[in-house]
Amino acid sequence: MKKHQISLENNHINDRLLDLCTSTQSVSSLISQDPTISPADAWEKLYGRTALASAENEKEHANGAIDGDLLELKKAEMCGRWGDTKPSELFLRIYHDALCTLNDGPSRGIVSPSLMGSHGTIPLTIISTIPDICRHIANVIVRAQTEVFLATNYWQNGAASAYITEAIRELDRRVAARGGLRVKVKIIYDRGSPKQVFEPRYFVSEKDFAGPNVNLPRRSEIPNLEMDVVNYHQPVMGTFHAKYVVVDRKIALLQSNNVQDNDNLEMMIHLEGPVVDSFVDVALLSWGKPWDGFSEVQEEIEQADGSMAAVANGRAVLPDVNTLPLDNSLHTPSRPHYDPDVASEVARFNTFLTPTTNKTHLDAVNALLNHTTNPSLRPNPTLNPDPPEPDRFTPYIPHSTSPFPIALVTRSPYGPPTHHSLPNPQNAAWLSALKHAKKTVFIQSPTLNAEPLIPAIIEACERGVEVTCWICLGYNDAGELLPHQGGHNEKIAKELYGSLSEGGRERLRYGWYVGRDQTVPIVQSRRGRSCHVKIMVVDGEVGVMGNGNQDTQSWFHSCEVNVLVDSREVCGEWVRGLGRNQNTGVYGRLDGEEGVWRDQEGKEAEGAIGPGAGGGGMGWVRGVVGAVRRVKGTGGF
Repeated sequence: MKKHQISLENNHINDRLLDLCTSTQSVSSLISQDPTISPADAWEKLYGRTALASAENEKEHANGAIDGDLLELKKAEMCGRWGDTKPSELFLRIYHDALCTLNDGPSRGIVSPSLMGSHGTIPLTIISTIPDICRHIANVIVRAQTEVFLATNYWQNGAASAYITEAIRELDRRVAARGGLRVKVKIIYDRGSPKQVFEPRYFVSEKDFAGPNVNLPRRSEIPNLEMDVVNYHQPVMGTFHAKYVVVDRKIALLQSNNVQDNDNLEMMIHLEGPVVDSFVDVALLSWGKPWDGFSEVQEEIEQADGSMAAVANGRAVLPDVNTLPLDNSLHTPSRPHYDPDVASEVARFNTFLTPTTNKTHLDAVNALLNHTTNPSLRPNPTLNPDPPEPDRFTPYIPHSTSPFPIALVTRSPYGPPTHHSLPNPQNAAWLSALKHAKKTVFIQSPTLNAEPLIPAIIEACERGVEVTCWICLGYNDAGELLPHQGGHNEKIAKELYGSLSEGGRERLRYGWYVGRDQTVPIVQSRRGRSCHVKIMVVDGEVGVMGNGNQDTQSWFHSCEVNVLVDSREVCGEWVRGLGRNQNTGVYGRLDGEEGVWRDQEGKEAEGAIGPGAGGGGMGWVRGVVGAVRRVKGTGGF
């Protein structure tokens, strides 16, 4: 368990890193000044070999006299653009440890150090299925004035992608109607190709992106847009796992889902304010290619008061949704109902889920969860069909709050099949959160098996912290059976409980995901009710949300984008929303003695492979099959 660990003891921010974080320069600012250079060249100029050598020399010098704890927190506070907000001590401690992984090289993250710490608002969270999240992506796309950037791990032609492709066509129609400059649309995904052995990033031909597997519009269909598509994968295992959208450099969407059809419960957050500038920087570094027209778009945005234009008087503009009369027709690609703002979207969904004489609330929830993948799965008849409003499934959760500190905690892709790429902002943030928690830690992830995470959970439970882990039964079991992948979810759960004292077991609250209309967990391979949410909330006040799973692939290899959020209000609404929108807390709890889920008759979940299933000949064969499914997008990404 101790072979691959990050040391969080005696960490300090060296002077070189402090200079980089407090600098006014970033990859995006450099490209604004000289749009002919590529993001890679801009990064090399700012943070290349000379900078790394200076950082190493400074680190050796600083190790002779470790700064005091309070001074380190002060330096962490200096390493962010917090505006009028004030970071909490817990946030700063986690942010500090994430920053310290960059002492040896900023390239461990995928954002310029000067833009890693920022602030902004989150006016909306969505906790629901992929179509519900794609509805919001579509609404944001059609409102675009200058630029759309969409990043996803996997793009699959289907019902989910149709929301986005039809929104692109609608945007083209709107640009034609209003006149003016063409809107730039950039899409990046990871569809493994032999070409990437020689060129990890390459422009996708129109023949391929308009073909049956992706089915984006041909350029001739959208003459008022300039669309380019890039395929990115860092061989062998450096998956581009990021999933986010940036529109007009004013709005960023960060989500757990890919663009594909499945049965997953997912999560998205909508961000506004200066933190969007950080996402623009991430987008540039993800794209990697020269960004045509970058400075021209920046000039247009600056003339429109920059990325804070959507925030008035320090508060996100969200009218009372109850005052907005809307029919309950949900937007679909074949029956579009694009809304003018976030409040209208929320109101439409509230109306759709309100019980009527013809349908109960549970009926509406069942229809949402079934959508395109399993239309025949019925709700459990023992559940309350019309629960009181505070307990109802609520996909769109608006937040009305002043700006608060937000930091990007990311990791860059790492291709070699080793576990050397461990120190990075994402991993350090997760471990630091567990280390500094005083009361509670809430984790939801499709998988949990990362080697450094297990002892951190054990230590927190033994220290007196209540740790809740909601995980998806059977998620990517086949792939996790491969050597060095950490083990499948059932195996890890049993090992965790077996490693704890009696008091520690009482404080570990492990559960398998249970859909909001069900009373038992359904193993993921059956495609009935699965969960793909990735979140950690500490002491109810600081959260980490984004793309990264708690598994070996996300910890050691994939490109990931997450945000560290310092808001008790938003974090509280996240935890309450997750509790409302699933039945995991009520029906998914594992037995605290043996670490196994059983029903009222003592039976394990149908289809579960059991904690004893492991590697060996047949296990490895299943693992290879699982790995192939992941590359094809049908497995556990």
